[in-house]
Amino acid sequence: MSSYIHNPHDIETKSFEIIQSMLKPTDVTGLRLQIIKRVIHTTADFEFQDLLCFKEGVENKLLEAVKAGCTLISDTNMIKSGINKKLAEKLGIKICCFVSDEDVAQCAKKQNMTRSMAAVNKAAQLPGKKIFVVGNAPTALYRMIELQETGGLEVEAIVGVPVGFVGAAESKETLWKTDIPSIMTRGRKGGSTIAVAIINAVMKEAVKQIGS
Repeated sequence: MSSYIHNPHDIETKSFEIIQSMLKPTDVTGLRLQIIKRVIHTTADFEFQDLLCFKEGVENKLLEAVKAGCTLISDTNMIKSGINKKLAEKLGIKICCFVSDEDVAQCAKKQNMTRSMAAVNKAAQLPGKKIFVVGNAPTALYRMIELQETGGLEVEAIVGVPVGFVGAAESKETLWKTDIPSIMTRGRKGGSTIAVAIINAVMKEAVKQIGS
């Protein structure tokens, strides 16, 4: 059997060295570049260097919010499971996903809406700083936009990267036209793993800064 790298830290370090060497020339630096590289690390897909779109200053808004111990609200339990719990604990971050709650299911049925939309309604009532993290449900993004337009949603930023063929690209383009600080992926690509990679990159930088 050929030799191979088996130390987890060495594997990650080598992976990021390879990613850096294969990136197209770019003026992007700092946390924004870290986010892009972590998404590529997660997907092995260099298209995300072009597909990821950042509202001006959004990475700094995300960074300050997580350093302040905000609440992260995800549209899937997969995202909730994937977010680094050790980093979240160090930062005092609470992670919520309401999509499977019984009261959300009842609300969705009564109001003839998706559970994702009803979960956004519930999350909007939470106090304090909030970041919404969407990797699956376009209807969740649309509902956030509706609430924000009517003054029913206070949010520090949205990570809006739903994947799919029905409404995914359109919901992200609609988000992009708002004044909500946000990160999105253009087109159909996205998903829970992308959302997790973005949030984990931000939390890693926050812990690094707090530790220093």
